[in-house]
Amino acid sequence: MHQETEAGVFVSEGDKSRFAPKSSGRRVRMCAYLPGLTILVFSLSSFGGVVRSTAGLTMAEGHTLMSVDYEIFGKVQGVFFRKYTQAEGKRLGVVGWVQNTDQGTVQGQIQGPTVQVRVMQEWLKTKGSPKSRIDKAKFHNERVIPKLEYKDFQIVK
Repeated sequence: MHQETEAGVFVSEGDKSRFAPKSSGRRVRMCAYLPGLTILVFSLSSFGGVVRSTAGLTMAEGHTLMSVDYEIFGKVQGVFFRKYTQAEGKRLGVVGWVQNTDQGTVQGQIQGPTVQVRVMQEWLKTKGSPKSRIDKAKFHNERVIPKLEYKDFQIVK
């Protein structure tokens, strides 16, 4: 049995069902309901499969931009924590900076779209570099910003 809708064709073959979306040249979210199982498939654009640079973003483009300062405590110096932090920031498309402190911590600032900043905060709290040990992460001075104040993610010496 075939049932055509605006979004595509629903095909039933015996006890199996599938949905074939019409191609519109853009990716859309799609749900497929199977007996006893619901599968939600997100397009790459909505699930973060593709990360684009946030340099030059402003709130006018529909993104709420935020800035947050951080300090990470534990074994975070001498374990490439700054280098991994910079790489993760670039991977996520956030900007800011990271540096060692005289107290043996790492501090810095993250700026970008709220979702990416939250992901970076979680990474700083729980993961860090492979040889680091994170005891505590403090985040402060969180604020909404009208535009990014940095062009990329820098290691400050």
